[in-house]
Amino acid sequence: MAYIDSLAALGDPTRRAVFERLRRGPKPVAAIAQGMPVSRPAVSQHLKILKEAGLVGDRAEGTRRVYYIDPQGLAALRAWLDRFWDEALASFQVEAERNDNTQHKDSR
Repeated sequence: MAYIDSLAALGDPTRRAVFERLRRGPKPVAAIAQGMPVSRPAVSQHLKILKEAGLVGDRAEGTRRVYYIDPQGLAALRAWLDRFWDEALASFQVEAERNDNTQHKDSR
């Protein structure tokens, strides 16, 4: 149930902002933290939570860590959302067809 961890991690507005900053590509912590209303160490803590949730990964580049969106973690969250959406649409279709059949019976 990795999607629960992902949703919980993204439930925090600061973590969502950190995640959004990675949308255009990998960045070191300093670049992510630039202009944010929290300290660089706080951004690092948010990145740690996003990493534990499987949403971001990191790699060493010299003496710094560069963070990026982990496509596998994002794919797991998207797959869960797609299943949710598919079920909602299927339920809507059943209800719409039931209502359509009821209306046709009433018009006879």
